[in-house]
Amino acid sequence: MQHLTGGEAVVQASGQTVRELLARLEQRYPGLQSAIVQDDGRLRPGVAVAVDGYVTSLGLYQRLTDGSDVQFVPAIGGG
Repeated sequence: MQHLTGGEAVVQASGQTVRELLARLEQRYPGLQSAIVQDDGRLRPGVAVAVDGYVTSLGLYQRLTDGSDVQFVPAIGGG
C-alpha cells in the first residue's frame, strides 16, 4: 500500500478502533481506506488486521491503545 502513502512503509495516526484509525489515515492518504474496506463497510476479502502482532477476528472493530501497532496484511489461507 506504499503507493497510496507516498512510499512511506510506516505511517502514524490515532484512533480508538481500527475503523477510526483508517478514517484518519484516509484524510492524509486518499484511497487508502477503499483499498482495505469494501463499500459495505467490511474488510475486503483477503485482508486481515493484525494489532500488536496478533491477527484479530474483530477486524475494524478492534479497540486500540496508545502505541498500538496495526498492520493490514493479506489473509493467509491453507488446507
